Amino acid sequence: MGARFEELDWRETEIGAISLRRRFDPSLQVEVYEVKLGDEFLMSSLFTVAEVELARLGLAGLSGGDLDVVVGGLGLGYTARATLQDPRVRSLTVVEALGEVIGWHRDDLLPYAAELTSDPRTRLVHGDFFAMAASESGFDTEVPGRRFDAVLLDVDHSPRQVLHPRNAAFYTADGLRRLAARLRPGGVFGLWSNDPPDDDFTAVLGEVFAATQAHVVSFPNPLQGRPATNTVYVSRLA
Repeated sequence: MGARFEELDWRETEIGAISLRRRFDPSLQVEVYEVKLGDEFLMSSLFTVAEVELARLGLAGLSGGDLDVVVGGLGLGYTARATLQDPRVRSLTVVEALGEVIGWHRDDLLPYAAELTSDPRTRLVHGDFFAMAASESGFDTEVPGRRFDAVLLDVDHSPRQVLHPRNAAFYTADGLRRLAARLRPGGVFGLWSNDPPDDDFTAVLGEVFAATQAHVVSFPNPLQGRPATNTVYVSRLA
């Protein structure tokens, strides 16, 4: 065990001050890694079940092998690493808006970061996921217009609680149609949300995709001593 608390990095970014912290929780006897944006907690290594489930549920319905996957939002890396655990995945493109977050992984400041950065299937891309989804070139600057089998997104708190106002356009039918153009036939779009299932948003997904399911993922919250839930939406093209 190292120091009880350590700030591993602090940077001023275009969306505010972002920091990576490591602390030892004596009640749980574990080291906890946390990311804060200003005074707001963005993510914690205590709560990663739904991030892993985003990858598992998103890829579960895909048939065949040689899957090409995009993950929007690197964060602490749990969705990306869970994606690589599927042996059918041929390539993984991770799009992250903050170069500082990519640096945390490349500098090995996070546990298990090397599992992600050393895997030859992984490509870390510094870019705006939402701008790339709306562009003609898409998520691969080397192969413009390239399509993928799955796109898994974990950036905003929910479709209604976005980190930046410009992200809101993505969660409309038009925004999702542009995203769907980046998918192969039968491709999957998976989305993490901190909110309960949203019927209105599910209806918007239904305008674009052939099938949609909102999965409620339950996990223990050791800080509150009770279960918590997130939502994982999984939508599939015809």
